[in-house]
Amino acid sequence: MNYCTIQDIINLFRPLTLEEEERATNLIPIVCDSLRQEAKKINKDLDEMLENGELLENVIKSVTVDIIARTLMTSTNQEPMTQFTQSAMGYSYGGTFLNAGGGLFIKRSELSRLGLRKQRYGVIEFD
Repeated sequence: MNYCTIQDIINLFRPLTLEEEERATNLIPIVCDSLRQEAKKINKDLDEMLENGELLENVIKSVTVDIIARTLMTSTNQEPMTQFTQSAMGYSYGGTFLNAGGGLFIKRSELSRLGLRKQRYGVIEFD
């Protein structure tokens, strides 16, 4: 089961080019399985959480779309910058990369939205 569709990505992110649509189609099952794997690490089952009402469908859809959108914004032929500075006579150049390592990544805040982050105090874990 996939947590979003191409139409969800278009509705929640933006219209896609044909190339982006093909890439997103391939990313959907990968992102869904990556989220399942993150849940599995802490002995949770996302599909079961959806069935039991512990997790709302729109929340997981939103997180999945966010991850795919961020991955789509990551250029495949050059490093995309979110911030760029340039100077002249002093020869200065700087920038902050969107995803310096490239590839798919899931933010901690996204895992928190899905209830997949445990609170920790020292070495004691609270469920």
